[in-house]
Amino acid sequence: MSIELKLSRVNRVYRPSEVVEGKIIVKSSSSISHYGIRIAVDGSVTLQVRGGSAGVIESLVGAAKPISILNKIVEVRPAGKIASGITEIPFSMNIRQPREENLEKFYETFHGGNINIQYLVTVDISRGYLYKSLSTTMEFIVESDKADAIERPVSPEMVVFYITQDTQRHPLLPQLKSGGFRIIGKMATQCSLSDPVTGELTVEGSAVPISSIDIHLLRVESILLGDKIVTEKSVVQTTQIADGDVCHNMTLPIHVILPRLLTCPTVSAGPFSIEFKVVIVITFQSEVAKLHSKSDPTTPRLWLAMESLPLELVRTR
Repeated sequence: MSIELKLSRVNRVYRPSEVVEGKIIVKSSSSISHYGIRIAVDGSVTLQVRGGSAGVIESLVGAAKPISILNKIVEVRPAGKIASGITEIPFSMNIRQPREENLEKFYETFHGGNINIQYLVTVDISRGYLYKSLSTTMEFIVESDKADAIERPVSPEMVVFYITQDTQRHPLLPQLKSGGFRIIGKMATQCSLSDPVTGELTVEGSAVPISSIDIHLLRVESILLGDKIVTEKSVVQTTQIADGDVCHNMTLPIHVILPRLLTCPTVSAGPFSIEFKVVIVITFQSEVAKLHSKSDPTTPRLWLAMESLPLELVRTR
């Protein structure tokens, strides 16, 4: 005996004003009696602190209670019987009724290191006290309503950046400090989630050959715990735009495709916030670098030069 949920959309993407539709598929070798079939839709923001914020902060985790966004239960069928074989039971449920007051604002689905925004649909077939209930759960993806999205196209706000030995706040290799280097470029600091992050970069000169140029996408998750704000940064994705020493004065394009579930519109709510940054990292050829191949790519090192830029992500129509 098994139970399966199948949503009407293959990509499982819905907007708050839409209806979640699908079917419950029950496979049984014999007929079964039940006390009702119910569908529950639940949306919540889960906040937790771990990793680098251990110690005193961990004792405050209990203060970061989950934020409920949505909680609905609908009876699909009253008590009765399900015949043997394969039975398909259709269902539909409004995520948000018109003029309905919700528990919280609908935030887009997001899977982060410390913040998770998740929407689940669960089917439960109650079989009484003598039998175990049949249930299964599936996640569906929520994106902002078109009415709340920004009109396309988003005019890219390009920021010009310079990377030289003088812009670095950490120690550099002696040959880099004395010989110098100069990299210039520009990058968009506001981007639609459905578009790539774009820009360009030019190496005007460098005393030490370059090993690699990488663009790191960082998420910055902040959680309010009591009277403290705990912020953690983590790398979401790395895109290499150059491998090996590049020709000087040649423009290199920057084209970074955003990962689907690991990004969302920039959020600044009361108990939490989700922001993003891009870090441009220039790795210079060095024997010392070979000894630290597994180090954090955004940690300042003698053989690295970097520039950090804010990135606002928005949902467009």
